[in-house]
Amino acid sequence: MEATRLLLIEDDVQMAELLGRFLRQEGMTVEHVTRPSRAMKALETEPFDLVVLDLSLPEMDGLMLCRKIRERSDVPIIISSARTDLDDKLTGLENGADDYLPKPYDPRELMARIKTVLRRRGRSETETEEPQSRFRIDEEGTLIYFDGTPLKLTLAEYEILKLMLRHPNRTISRADIANSIESHRFDSGVESINILVGRIRKKLDPEHFDTFIQTVRGIGYRFDEH
Repeated sequence: MEATRLLLIEDDVQMAELLGRFLRQEGMTVEHVTRPSRAMKALETEPFDLVVLDLSLPEMDGLMLCRKIRERSDVPIIISSARTDLDDKLTGLENGADDYLPKPYDPRELMARIKTVLRRRGRSETETEEPQSRFRIDEEGTLIYFDGTPLKLTLAEYEILKLMLRHPNRTISRADIANSIESHRFDSGVESINILVGRIRKKLDPEHFDTFIQTVRGIGYRFDEH
């Protein structure tokens, strides 16, 4: 297998050098940039397997950069930030980040997160098949396959869709969704759940909004594959 190519967007040069040295020792290829403009250029010209993104950057805020990256690419994104505001974490996940790692942290924890995200995005071959379904859930790799192809889901999207697949044709309230997914162990709010469900719908069928997930007005959602 080819070495994982990682783009590190971090304006703290000393920290970037330490992380880069550690990740290279783990067999990864690391490119480091300090500015969003250079990051976007690198993503346009080179293939990367994952992005590690700091939020406090020159030129533009990291959350805005996260959104811009996600508009152009499905590359996995791990936000690495000293900002501990829950709104930042929520906004990062809503803008397409796959994980949020608060600073300070041990580089080994970042490595573990990287492995988890890459496995979830399609590098695991262990699957659990759902009988008579177009969907397959891979619990070990935290993946969901649709018609044999792994969906490119963030952790929150994966957990919501898995919850719905486990309870087909049953109305699930937004509160139940918020309380059932590990990645949102805080007050997510109705709007947050709506945004995440909307993103799942687009990934399942970009042309038809409610092919599988129907809105139950005033309550929540119901998943119906047929």
